[in-house]
Amino acid sequence: MNILVMDDESLALKRVERFLKALGYSCTCVDSLVAFEQAMAQKSYELFILDIHMPSISGMDVAKKVLQADPNAFIIFQTAYEAYALKAFEIGAIDYLLKPFSQETLQKSIERARSYQKEHHSSFMTRNKEESYLIGEKEIIYIEADLNEVMLRTKEHFSYLDRPISFMEKMLSPTHFFRIHRSLIIHIDAIKSIRTVEQSKLEFSFKEIDDVICSSKEGAKKFRETYTIASFKMTK
Repeated sequence: MNILVMDDESLALKRVERFLKALGYSCTCVDSLVAFEQAMAQKSYELFILDIHMPSISGMDVAKKVLQADPNAFIIFQTAYEAYALKAFEIGAIDYLLKPFSQETLQKSIERARSYQKEHHSSFMTRNKEESYLIGEKEIIYIEADLNEVMLRTKEHFSYLDRPISFMEKMLSPTHFFRIHRSLIIHIDAIKSIRTVEQSKLEFSFKEIDDVICSSKEGAKKFRETYTIASFKMTK
């Protein structure tokens, strides 16, 4: 789960980061609107833990921007004030945590987000010549950008969708899909093995098809930062 934490107080930011690491999550921490925008330009996030009271901008305004761009994002507000709880849930927050909250309280909030996430599955109407297919995200093994459209590879076939790869990245669950290259998104559950190749790039093979695809150098770096490589069968 890709998590972004925003708080202008460094001690509060480090505390949440420490809790998340103890719970087994990596996160990106920002303390200003500029840092937030830079982080958003580099990566997609599915969970945002936002302070409400900050000098430059309200966490609620940040949440509104996030949800406008991605209605499937999860928002957890953290604040020392109870007065904004109703407004927070009206915006669409999944939880509202009063400082100082415990690691256990944060864990329950994240588990709530994950349970909602399991209920969300996207489907896509694709085509290949005269044939059309309705493909659920569980069927997708990987996605490759092809000019202004994408190719979706499943166990049975490949087909095309007239959408940019950035659209697919927003629609698919970040828990199960990862962008390993500017032109490639893979389904994590479909991976059979991973091999390190030149320039520390990663080469992926899959359980149900013989295709082999390679990450970019930056994609490999982000993959290693996000996942425990030991959980996959690795070869050199």
